[in-house]
Amino acid sequence: MPITNQQVAGHMFLRQMYADSYFPDHVVDRGRAILLRLCERIEAEQPSDLEALYALSQAATEEFNSLEEEFEAAGSEIETVAREVIAEDFWFVASAYGFTDADVEELIATRDW
Repeated sequence: MPITNQQVAGHMFLRQMYADSYFPDHVVDRGRAILLRLCERIEAEQPSDLEALYALSQAATEEFNSLEEEFEAAGSEIETVAREVIAEDFWFVASAYGFTDADVEELIATRDW
């Protein structure tokens, strides 16, 4: 399903991670795909409140948790820079869909990185 939100469609997810050779592009691509699937789910399910949004974002966060092993296998990890970049993009998604009062820590509450 193509993204219809133009702000999201034009956004370069995980830009700083792509710009840093420490993070292998093929693993960052998987993280980008997680964020795009989150956007697709938001557009399909149209969460009506923050609790519904948090359920979607926390499920996506759990997908990021599973990427940690892939980062490690490629000689990298989800460290401080990556954590900040990922969190910022979760907040960007929430904001782009009108949830400007979303708490970024709640969006990614299920993280283990």
